[in-house]
Amino acid sequence: MNLLLAADEPMMLQNLNRYFSKEGYCVLTAGDGEQALELFYEHQIDIAVLDWRMPKISGVEVCKEIKKVSRTKVLLLTAKGEPEDERYALKAGADEYVRKPFDPKVLIARACKLTSGSSQLHAGDLMVDMEAQKIFRNGEDLQATSKEFQLMKYLIQNKGQIVTRKMLQDQVWGFDYMGDDRTVDTHIRRLREKIGESRIKTYRGLGYCLEDHPDE
Repeated sequence: MNLLLAADEPMMLQNLNRYFSKEGYCVLTAGDGEQALELFYEHQIDIAVLDWRMPKISGVEVCKEIKKVSRTKVLLLTAKGEPEDERYALKAGADEYVRKPFDPKVLIARACKLTSGSSQLHAGDLMVDMEAQKIFRNGEDLQATSKEFQLMKYLIQNKGQIVTRKMLQDQVWGFDYMGDDRTVDTHIRRLREKIGESRIKTYRGLGYCLEDHPDE
């Protein structure tokens, strides 16, 4: 799932990038409104998190442009706290409005709520229950381990896209993990045994992909 993150504060941009990446989003970052719109038109964006005050083009103007041509969800960040500011943001098309300073975990939760629509993610006969942290196939609980669930969660959120071993390591074991690729390969093999061998395709030299239409 692609998330556009735009802000002119480098430290905030870096920190939020790490938070959102940890949640399984493919994050595209922009330092101003003009760059944000360029990325929006170059990529399929599922949600845009925009700082209101940005150089060149403000976040609220970027929001207006996005909403003119798409149904992409937009969350605006702002230091503005007056009720009329919030009304103006919502009138511009924003789906959510978060005031600074904010707790990153609250921001993540609100963004996830906009994009999920449901606590369940589906891929064919597979269902990932985000709240219960379980994987089901044709309604049967596959008794997945915590690591298998985290792998499946990331793969299904990026269904149809190749994800590298490094990306999986960062998402499941953390950015400071010092192990090697074989750990990822071992867990992928065990996950395949539960969900079906052909569901996760290996792309040599690149990584893995949860296929939309596996050959089974």
